This record gives sequence, C-alpha cells and structure tokens, in this order.
Amino acid sequence: MNRQAGFEYRDFERWRRPFEVGFWVLLTTLNTVFNSLVSQIDNARTAPWEPWVWEWSSSILVLALIPAVLAAERRWPFRFDTWRRSLPRHLLASVPFSLVHVGGMVVLRKLAYAIAGEHYDFGAWWPNFGYEYLKDIRTYFVIIALICLSRLWLMRWQGEARLLVAPEEGPPVEPVERPERFLVRKLGREFLVNASEIEWLQASGNYVNLHVRGRDYPLRATMAGIEGRLDPARFVRVHRSYFINLDYLAEIEPLETGDARLQMRDSMKIPCSRRYRAALRERFGSPD
Repeated sequence: MNRQAGFEYRDFERWRRPFEVGFWVLLTTLNTVFNSLVSQIDNARTAPWEPWVWEWSSSILVLALIPAVLAAERRWPFRFDTWRRSLPRHLLASVPFSLVHVGGMVVLRKLAYAIAGEHYDFGAWWPNFGYEYLKDIRTYFVIIALICLSRLWLMRWQGEARLLVAPEEGPPVEPVERPERFLVRKLGREFLVNASEIEWLQASGNYVNLHVRGRDYPLRATMAGIEGRLDPARFVRVHRSYFINLDYLAEIEPLETGDARLQMRDSMKIPCSRRYRAALRERFGSPD
C-alpha cells in the first residue's frame, strides 16, 4: 500500500475534465474525417464539399449532445446491477436525443448550403427521421458503452474498497459488524487496509470514498450505513458528507459563521458544520 511513483489517479483527477473533453473531440474528429472520406467516395457525383457538410453537421450536434448523455447516464447508471431498470429509460431518452440531433443537423446543413448558394432538402420528415433514428440509437448506446468502459477502467485504476464479509463456514476472523480492516481491490490485486489507517471518509453519490495515504478508494455504501461500522472512539462525523479519523486531525479553525475548518495532518482542509462542531470540541475537552 505504499504510494507508488509516477502518474497516479489523483494526478489524473486534476486533468480529468480537459482529458475527457479532448477525448470526445478527438474521437468525433477522427470518426468524422473517416466518414467524410468514405461518403465522398460513395457520392462521387456530388460536389466535393457536400459529404463533408453532411458528416460535420451531424458530428457537431452529436458532440454538443454528449453532455446530455453523460447526465442521463449519471441519472440512470448503466451497470450490471441496474441495466434492467436503466435500459427502458435510456431507450426513451434516445428519442429526444435523435430529435435534437436531426433538427439541429438540418439547420446546419441548410445554413451551409445557403452560404454556398445552394438549397438543401432533407426530404419527407418522418420517413427520413425513422432512418436517422436507427443510426442515432446506435450512436447513443455507443456513447453509453464508452462511458461504462471508461468508468470500469477508472475504477480499476483508482481501486475500490469492500467490507469484509462473514465466511461461508466457520466463525469470522474479526468482527463483521465493525470490521478492523477493509478489502481494497486495485488493478486486479487485493489488499487489506486497516480501519485505523483511514484518515477520513467522504460521501460521493452512491459511494463513500475512503481516504488512505493520499488515495481515495470508493466503497459502495451510504454515510448512514457506514456510520454504525466505524469505531466511535476513533471516527467522528463532522459534516453531512464527512467522517474524520481523530488520530489524523491536526487543527480546528473556528469560522465566524459558527462552522469550522479542520486541518488534517496531510494539510487537507475538511469542513465541519455547526451541528457537529460542539461535539467535536467536547471530544477534546475544549469549551466553545
């Protein structure tokens, strides 16, 4: 569990947004250039610029709609344990995705043709939309698949934590209700992390991130669910989204609002809300 040299997950987190934007832009650009070249060969009798307008008008709209697909996937996660509930919702979401895509694509094409002094005719709307929808639903789920694959890869790189469970035969080697260790899986390897080494815990959607020696390991749990499994002599809740290990608390900084800012030994600053501040100070025997 020693921190390894080189590019770590926390380093990636600082560049995650530009990396993800760059990935989608690069992927879309390469796909559009390839499709434009193929379309130009297949439509040799048209003006050379027309296939490029067709493909780029479509790709620009798809690229603009990717944030909406990302939001839909966050709202209805497409995982092994949720896909049956999520699939109907995503099928429904693919309809407005296609409507916006086709409508915006036609507007861009009409504009490009008008600039060239030509007229663009999409043809009969509903028959052509049905054809476009068959392509759009494929595009929609390709995006979903790429999101799922990237999440799986990131989870393997970041690692994930699990609670130890009772063995099928024989007594457990340690208390299961209040485990002394957590099982961490990272890049196909498994480690045991002592609960005493967890510096703080932070809520993150359906997960609770365990912060251990500069790394965060997501544990599929809720703050309320994990609270009863933590040693109350060591861990204390300081915010609706945070637990801290008192062994790693360095300083309590009061704020004028009545809240506080907690500085951990590694210089990380964690918020402490007013409702938890008094209880925290009492643990150290300090009056308000």
